Amino acid sequence: MEKTTLQSIRERSSHRKYLPDQLTKQQLSAIVDAALQSPSAVNAQPWHFTVVQDQALLADINKTAAKHALKREEDTRSPRFGDETFHVFYHAPTVIFISAHKSHYAPIDCGIAVQSMALAAESLGLGSVILGLPREAFVDEDKERLERALKFPADYGYVISIAIGTPDDEKAPHEMDPAKVSYIR
Repeated sequence: MEKTTLQSIRERSSHRKYLPDQLTKQQLSAIVDAALQSPSAVNAQPWHFTVVQDQALLADINKTAAKHALKREEDTRSPRFGDETFHVFYHAPTVIFISAHKSHYAPIDCGIAVQSMALAAESLGLGSVILGLPREAFVDEDKERLERALKFPADYGYVISIAIGTPDDEKAPHEMDPAKVSYIR
């Protein structure tokens, strides 16, 4: 049974451990449809979605991200890359990459789309984690190679991604902080 929208928002958390079971065609279709139905500024739909279930390609991107991150000073990179067992996609069976052409609103629009996918996954009983760290792979000599491998359209670049699968961890949603809200009436 699918969850309501508010229930999905309330119960969603970022999962960082997944079972190897692949998404069904119906689950994947529902999640991709949620992305395609997302709103965007002036309906520009500046995005492209690349669905990856090829674990060898994900391993390559993981290795490349770590390679580039570890070239930087320790205080300028995520401490997660210091752990040799860290996998940027948490071994999720499916990862969806969102690329876009450079425009003023593209990052915001892609953020809206990735949230739509996260909520769709939650409503279907799946887990997800929204990922910015894979951006580490899209630099220097590896940028064009990975963009080709992921079939990004010409002049599109990595914006954000989401790992999706059946969670193999227990994680409560984060605590809400009412102090983060101001009301002006």
